[in-house]
This record gives sequence, C-alpha cells and structure tokens, in this order.
Amino acid sequence: MRALVAGATGQTGSRIVKQLLDGGMTVRALVRDRQKAENELPGDIEIVVGDVLKPATLDAALVDVDVVLSATGAAPSFDPTGPYKVDYEGNKNLVDAAKRAGVKQFVMVSSLCVSKIFHPLNLFWGILYWKQQAEDYLKSSGVPYTIVRPGGLRNENNDEAVVMSSADTLFEGNIPREKVAQVCVEALSQSAARNKVVEIVTSEDAIAQPLATLFANVG
Repeated sequence: MRALVAGATGQTGSRIVKQLLDGGMTVRALVRDRQKAENELPGDIEIVVGDVLKPATLDAALVDVDVVLSATGAAPSFDPTGPYKVDYEGNKNLVDAAKRAGVKQFVMVSSLCVSKIFHPLNLFWGILYWKQQAEDYLKSSGVPYTIVRPGGLRNENNDEAVVMSSADTLFEGNIPREKVAQVCVEALSQSAARNKVVEIVTSEDAIAQPLATLFANVG
C-alpha cells in the first residue's frame, strides 16, 4: 500500500511519515521544498514536489497512491487569507485530486472545537472555521474518510491514555503529536474508522485501550 502524506515536513506530518514507515508502508511525501524534505525526512521515502494550492501539481503526485493523509495547515502569519488558502482551498484541491485518483481512504488532521465559531482561535483569521469547511467538503466528496480532531498539540510524548470521542463532544485537552500520528495511521487499517470524525486527547485518568477498540466505540 502506498500512502501520500501532505504536510510531510511539518511537526505532525513528519511523525505520520515515521509511523507509516514503521508499519511497513510505502510512503510518498508531497512537499514544496525538495531540499528541506531530503534533509529532514527519512531516506527511504518517495519525495514528490507539489503544492496543494496548485491543483495542476497534484494528479502526478497521486499516481498509484492508495491512501492520503493530510496534515497541512496554515502557519502563523499576518496573512489573513492563510487559513482560507491552506486549510480550506489546499485540502479541497487535495480531496478533488484524491477523488480523481480513486484513493481508498483520506485521513485529515483537523482540530478540536472547529464547530465553535466564537472560539478564540478564530480570531486568527478564522482558522477553525476554515478547517470545518474543509471537513465538510471531504465528507460530501464521496471519498472514504477519517477526520481526526486532536486537542492542543504537544511536541513531547507522554504515557497518558488516548481518549477518543465523537464529533463535538470534547472541547478541551491536549495530546502529543506522536499519538495523533498513531491514530491517523491506525485509521487506515480499521474498518470502524471509515467515514467517522473522531476527537482525541490524552488523560492520565483514562484506562488505556487499543485504538481499534476506541474507533469501534465511536458512533
């Protein structure tokens, strides 16, 4: 199985790449900067130069791809169009290309609280609003999907158990990027993850359960 990772050089995307490789999958990284990718990513992956904001570059990137994992997101900036362009238009273009390519599953990394229009994060050019628009586009596309909404992202891993819930039921909490990557990759092998939105955080009070069980328990 060949997986395309968009946002592969980002902090979450690079962890997804590693998790896929550890699982024995063939990985293709969609990047804008080949040199950066060669410097930062493992050597045993395919690198294809493209841009989610340039639809013409995406079809070639998706040749012979079975699944797509999107960890793209607008970087903090003073550009008010950033979230619209990257979080919405970029993902929309990627979904369209995935549909044309007939991919078997599209895993999108979104965010907790996207449905809360008055959330403070929307002060940053409506970032949560545009993430939700991208979610809605994927859900209506006909492409099999799993949407992963993590809580606050932490770079350091921890030993806390993953808590997984259905859409719009978790509104606070944090989770290491490493565990987000694990959930995204596990979604590819779990039929119970298909066409679901899952919200994830970690908690020291939760009892650890297999990810397969967590997916199955989300309605």
